[in-house]
Amino acid sequence: QVQLVESGGGLVQAGGSLKLSCAASGRTFSSYGMGWFRQTPGKEREFISAIGGTTYYTDSVKGRFTISRDNAKNTLYLQMNSLKPEDTAVYYCASTGIYYGTFSYFNQPQNYHYWGQGTQVTVSS
Repeated sequence: QVQLVESGGGLVQAGGSLKLSCAASGRTFSSYGMGWFRQTPGKEREFISAIGGTTYYTDSVKGRFTISRDNAKNTLYLQMNSLKPEDTAVYYCASTGIYYGTFSYFNQPQNYHYWGQGTQVTVSS
């Protein structure tokens, strides 16, 4: 059974940094693309970043967030710098069924098969 467990969320002041982790188990981690999404109440889940054969970012986080993975540790990361109040959300990691794909594939939540439980990130102004 595939499990994804996020950690690293918390409360931070605007301009600060956080690093999220997503520990994966139950499948060959290195064989699949992974993504980060976020969601706020009443809104749809929003794509943030993905990593497979390459990395992808949504425009609002480019230059501030960095996605990475450690296949030896079966762990996905999201380094978040220069955080803004509008980054406040529940952040989810997810695993898709392919490794190589396009931005238009990786940015769609329906293309991900497994999801973590989410971790809250709150950025105060």
